[in-house]
Amino acid sequence: MLTPSYDHALVLASIAVSIMASYTGLTLTRGISVLPDTQRKFMIVMASLALGGGIWSMHFVAMLAMRMPLPIHYDALYTLGSALIAILMSGVAFLILHYSGRSWTHITVAGVILGNGIVAMHYVGMSGMRGCLPIFSPAGVALAIAGATAMGVVALGISYRSRSTMRIFAGAVSFGLSVVLVHFVAMGWTSFEEAASALAATPLLDNGTLAILVMLSAFVICGTFLLTSANFIFAKEPAAVAGSAAPEVPDARAPAAPAAFAALPAGEDDEAPLPERLSVAASIAERLPYERDKRTHFIEADQVAAIRAEGHYSILYTRDDKLFCPLSISTVEKRLRRGAFVRTHRSYLVNKNRVAAFERQKDNGICLFEGVQSLKAAPVSRGYIPQVRSALGI
Repeated sequence: MLTPSYDHALVLASIAVSIMASYTGLTLTRGISVLPDTQRKFMIVMASLALGGGIWSMHFVAMLAMRMPLPIHYDALYTLGSALIAILMSGVAFLILHYSGRSWTHITVAGVILGNGIVAMHYVGMSGMRGCLPIFSPAGVALAIAGATAMGVVALGISYRSRSTMRIFAGAVSFGLSVVLVHFVAMGWTSFEEAASALAATPLLDNGTLAILVMLSAFVICGTFLLTSANFIFAKEPAAVAGSAAPEVPDARAPAAPAAFAALPAGEDDEAPLPERLSVAASIAERLPYERDKRTHFIEADQVAAIRAEGHYSILYTRDDKLFCPLSISTVEKRLRRGAFVRTHRSYLVNKNRVAAFERQKDNGICLFEGVQSLKAAPVSRGYIPQVRSALGI
């Protein structure tokens, strides 16, 4: 039986690579749900390469940290296959999240797929070892699967329930550390025996060649991480720029200011005569901004069927399209005139004039739309059911 030792510097490097890869992959998918289909798929491919390729790099940095009393080689087919598994499973998870919605069911399914993709990558890569024979304990495999499944669901839950920079960072740290933990738990339950040398059917990679491949992969991951983290380190949060420090769910006990004054921009208009101020506020309330083709456009509020929070931004649902609004849902709510739009959920505002039907479920409900291709229904939380029913006149 062979007993490995570890280079602690490379173990720390594997942790850093894991966290950077997680942050890069999760950040690259931020806001892509409103992109055209081709661009969205391209960004999913890039994010999958970053996340899956980075986790593969973490695995083999940790393998290079392992010191054995005899030379170790890696089967090139198994090594490449393990990387493809990690990238493919990451891509499937991202496709579910960005094409099927972000309910807890979809987040759970995506987390299970992502976590078990990492486990599959680990054991396929380990099976490619030549020079020694890894023996996997069933208990260790079970622990790795359970841990990876749990950490995948938790990390995506943190990162996708609200797409703010801090939550993405927290999810990335959680996922990155969990991947390292699962790796070393699996290694702790793996024993090694010396294997008889045999003629290799496929090319073998020695530690030097593998180190070059891993170094190149890690270099790309680190470079992409620096680019994606630039906004987090140097730029202000979009919410601060937009001035949307108010909580998303207004306090029902606090007296509400008239919508016209809430929508009024700060500055010289505060000193304008009252009729002028009301006119300015009304014109602002009638239109909402959205971004497309590097331009800011405007749409009449009555053409919007519903509005969904997307981190510090919002998604506007019209009859035929989904539009990216650079304002938070709290800011949008302040701009809208009272009466037409009603809050149905922490993340949803609904135009009551576009609601075709209301369906009461166990503890919540849904507002259904007809002729709105971009959105079939909007959720209604239990706490908002009374005001939604009142707004709809039922």
